[in-house]
Amino acid sequence: MTSHLHLEIPKPSPDEENFFFEMGPIRPPSEGSDHSLLLRTTRNCAWNRCEFCGTYRGEKFSLRPVAEIKKDIDVARALYEELQTLAAREWSRDVNSRTVAALWAGNPGRYGENAGNLTIKRQNLHNVANWINSGAGTVFLQDADALIMRTGDLLEVINYLRGVFPTVQRVTAYARSQSCYRKSLGELTELRQAGLLRLHVGLESGCDEVLKLMKKGVSAWKQVEGGQKVVAAGISLCEYLMPGLGGKEFSARHALDSAAVLNAINPAFIRLRTLALRARSPLLAQSREGLFTEMPEDEVVAEIALLVSNLSCDSYLVSDQMSNLLYGVEGQLPGDQEKILQVIDAYLKKPEMERLAFRLTLRRRSFLAVYGSFPGPLEEKVALAWEAVRGSAPDARERVDAAIAALKEGFV
Repeated sequence: MTSHLHLEIPKPSPDEENFFFEMGPIRPPSEGSDHSLLLRTTRNCAWNRCEFCGTYRGEKFSLRPVAEIKKDIDVARALYEELQTLAAREWSRDVNSRTVAALWAGNPGRYGENAGNLTIKRQNLHNVANWINSGAGTVFLQDADALIMRTGDLLEVINYLRGVFPTVQRVTAYARSQSCYRKSLGELTELRQAGLLRLHVGLESGCDEVLKLMKKGVSAWKQVEGGQKVVAAGISLCEYLMPGLGGKEFSARHALDSAAVLNAINPAFIRLRTLALRARSPLLAQSREGLFTEMPEDEVVAEIALLVSNLSCDSYLVSDQMSNLLYGVEGQLPGDQEKILQVIDAYLKKPEMERLAFRLTLRRRSFLAVYGSFPGPLEEKVALAWEAVRGSAPDARERVDAAIAALKEGFV
């Protein structure tokens, strides 16, 4: 409430320069709004060859030593205690922006202009503050594949984490299908008993031709075996599917084979992540060279309908990411299957100009939500597309497709 808070901050760490914990670049939307504490157990991606992904291009993979991860947990705990101590001295007792600002201003050695690592330190503070406000119950292990760690090391990290933070009810992580396949059912069960309650896995496709073209480094049958073991261990499994990944050539096979794999695994969640040719991804370069034919968005929507109509698993289907066009594609299978298909059918039956306007509006809004504004050339592309749609111009579809393709390069 007042500046007296700045005078009563707990004693700082003796090593202020390195008083931060590492955080990776991405996490699932379901772990978003900082409901989860983000804890980095590995750096980058051990595989890093998928044609559609540019997230870790040029970055070196490494396993973080357990002692180093424990140190990060200790730093998170110190921030947790400092923020709560300050909040307890306010009338509201809430950890809010004033609490964060007070901690920042009261520790010039750690956060002053001459201190280092200020960006990550600021991210740490906001992550911990928001995590406290969400109940401090969930921790997400970064980066691309925490399950690649030796089981003993991962168990040590989870057990230490839950000892330091008794409030933690659930630990979650990204994992590759290959890592799920390599772990034994016994190992996965041990991890489940320790508190690893959910895994997010990038299935992307259940079609072997598509998996090979995209250099996923795993076959459909390994995806099934790995996924079934995760489910058998009692771990909630989120499988991520990428509509459009087969391009025009493999669209139907991609949908049908993926449905078959998902039916065999029966994951708790199926999350759609429609293909977006992002900057730094090799697939974007291939598309520009004519080596990959991207599907028009309306055809991708039809592909999703084919997928959904062939799903017979007891999974919750979610469309919760900015690359997806129809957020209404959501529900509990198999009961909500017809409702989901009706949402798709209603969109496809709209007049073309109405569909174009819908697509452009959604993609524009998604881009601005992340970046706040358009760079000049992109703004011009979007404006020309809008002009074409409003005038029902013969080239409206081409202009909208070009604008959306440019917008998608910046999607996250």
